[in-house]
Amino acid sequence: MRQTLLAGATGILLCGAASAADLPRRAAPPVFVPVPVFTWTGFYLGVNAGYAFSENSAIRTTGNNGPGAGALIGPAFTSTVGNVLSNRRPGSFRSEQEGFTGGGGIGYNYQFTPGSGIVVGIEADAQYTDLERTRTFISSLNDPSTFRQSLDFLGTVRGRLGYAFDKFLVYGTGGFAYGSVNYSADFFGNAAARPLAYSGRFSQMETGYVYGGGIEYAIPTDSFLNFFKASAVTVKAEYLRYDLGTRNVIVNQTNLAPVTGSYTSRFSTEGSLVRAGINYKFGSY
Repeated sequence: MRQTLLAGATGILLCGAASAADLPRRAAPPVFVPVPVFTWTGFYLGVNAGYAFSENSAIRTTGNNGPGAGALIGPAFTSTVGNVLSNRRPGSFRSEQEGFTGGGGIGYNYQFTPGSGIVVGIEADAQYTDLERTRTFISSLNDPSTFRQSLDFLGTVRGRLGYAFDKFLVYGTGGFAYGSVNYSADFFGNAAARPLAYSGRFSQMETGYVYGGGIEYAIPTDSFLNFFKASAVTVKAEYLRYDLGTRNVIVNQTNLAPVTGSYTSRFSTEGSLVRAGINYKFGSY
């Protein structure tokens, strides 16, 4: 009897082991890999294009000599002051400019808390500006006065302060601006050949300030726009207001007698840019 019971128990154990071997193995739990949180921290470079237009573009001219100081070529001998007062030379003459702008920039952002939070940064950029205008005023006495003004390019070095809502950034910006300006004024007599009686020129790099703001959004890194395999690609829309100040240009008489005296024409260079751009960020995700 004892041998019989022992043999039965052994058989039951062997059957249980065989059944257990046929059961599926329990797989190990998958390793959890957290999705990286987007951050605006990192260096970036980009390009932009848009529309530029001038503001407060009136050219103001004054005569520098009192009554009896000289005369313009023409039938009447008057002073340069009198010529402006009588509108023989325009005391104020508008010369708006508008056109295309395009360029590139480089910068660095730092985000204090990944995901959503405050973002600070610095950016430097330079762009071509198609801002050039030549206008001619002809008085009732048939005296032409021609003014030319242009801004060939504009550069800025700006700070940025904004708030990120994950991949969406709203920011304000402001700082230093510089640009290459050209001013000229030519006043002609009303003789048959319209000889050049007065002329003034100014061409130089001017400095000033700039401020504005914009919005920026990070698109998926697998976008066809990610030519450089950057860690992030962002698109932006931006408005900038620049002011390079004013400049007095002395418009002196030429060697053409009997002209004497001089004028002062005051030019200003300020305006706005409205542009869109794309940036490539290199650094952390």
